[in-house]
Amino acid sequence: MAQTEKKGRAVFTDKRIAAGTVVEISPVIVMPASDRKLLDQTLLHDYIFEWGNTKKQCCMALGLIPIYNHSYTSNCEYFMDFDEQTIFVKTVRDIRKGEELTINYNGDWNDVKKVWFDVLGD
Repeated sequence: MAQTEKKGRAVFTDKRIAAGTVVEISPVIVMPASDRKLLDQTLLHDYIFEWGNTKKQCCMALGLIPIYNHSYTSNCEYFMDFDEQTIFVKTVRDIRKGEELTINYNGDWNDVKKVWFDVLGD
């Protein structure tokens, strides 16, 4: 993890990573819809994920997952395992040593639908 000039904290790799590599598996804390309404009023709103098939719940991922920055052309994507209560991040292409690892907050690594915040440096 390192600080970036435009996006704040970010996740970087210190080695080359091949496409299709799982780079992180993180447990999550699952919360009900009632908690999400409260969290949406706090800074944590920017760090929680919608959760469950109906997306009425939310979760807070542990590990570095909340620090991965958004990119419309991300080099990683994330997957949710509702049964195991985990999120894992996998590369979608080869990653260079020193490169920032990014995910697309829309869920699909190449989804260009506008996200809810201004994107810097993408």
